[in-house]
Amino acid sequence: MSRLFAALCTTMCAVVLSVGCSAPPQKEIDRAQQAIDTARAAGAEQYAPENFAEATAALQQSHDAVNQRDYRLALSRAVDASDRAQEAARAAAENKAKARSQSEAAVNAINASVMHLQARLKVAEEVRVPSRELAPARRTVKDAEAALQKARTLLASENYAGATQTVSALDSEIRSETRVIEAAITLRTARRPAKKR
Repeated sequence: MSRLFAALCTTMCAVVLSVGCSAPPQKEIDRAQQAIDTARAAGAEQYAPENFAEATAALQQSHDAVNQRDYRLALSRAVDASDRAQEAARAAAENKAKARSQSEAAVNAINASVMHLQARLKVAEEVRVPSRELAPARRTVKDAEAALQKARTLLASENYAGATQTVSALDSEIRSETRVIEAAITLRTARRPAKKR
């Protein structure tokens, strides 16, 4: 009796396993596709491209396995695709937050540099530095303000790389003009005669 029971259990397990893998794992493939779509919406293509590529490759391998009627492999690859897509979505959220923070810091730093240059221009005007010497710095301020406006618009549309790129070239130009204005102020104040008492 126990041999018959063991044989029956073995046969039933074999039947269950073969029936379980006799149809494509469509539910798991759909779940993987949904996870990939969610990752894409989270910006994984841009902010976690390697993880996202691994997820889409695993889903493609699942489809290929279905075409070859290897449903076990298809199931395995679909589950893997879903896991990788969820990891891509998490990585995208983290990397996007970092990119936003770095971009905002870059925009804020340039804004502070522009404000400093504007303040030094006022001092230069007060000590009567000739207007022609101030013209390049004024142009730099005007161009920087336009670039900052564009960068803020890009930040608002979540184009962090574009915002950072827009302001990245401004730093050296602003610093250069600030040094020129500082030198002009120093030269002008050195020439002024001391006030008589």
